[in-house]
Amino acid sequence: MSDTYDDYDRAPGDASALPDIEQGRTSGALVYTIGFALAVGLTALSFWVANTSLLWVGGVTIGLTVLAIAQMGIHLVFFLHVTSGPDNTNNVMALAFGVLIVFLVVVGSLLIMADLNDSMMPGPELMNLHMQR
Repeated sequence: MSDTYDDYDRAPGDASALPDIEQGRTSGALVYTIGFALAVGLTALSFWVANTSLLWVGGVTIGLTVLAIAQMGIHLVFFLHVTSGPDNTNNVMALAFGVLIVFLVVVGSLLIMADLNDSMMPGPELMNLHMQR
């Protein structure tokens, strides 16, 4: 059953059913080199977007967000070999669980900090208000 999916759902760099002699040893290095070149290109493009005056202020944030998501995709596909195939279900579930945990930690920390900020003592202006009477 997995043979039918192997032809259609394969990440770059995944080992095929062919022996090492037929698939060639340089294909793995080529995939990593392509991934590295794309990652370096996206990083350089991010620095250009952050320092250019050609984009409006809101466009810089959107551009950096899009480039960051593309960078994550490059790393997932070319270096971690995460695909949607049936043999990668555990990898995708572990990735989704990790994203959920990071989201909960970040959002929970922001909520706690906002609540603590509301519960802080009033500023010195309000504390000295009763002294002026």
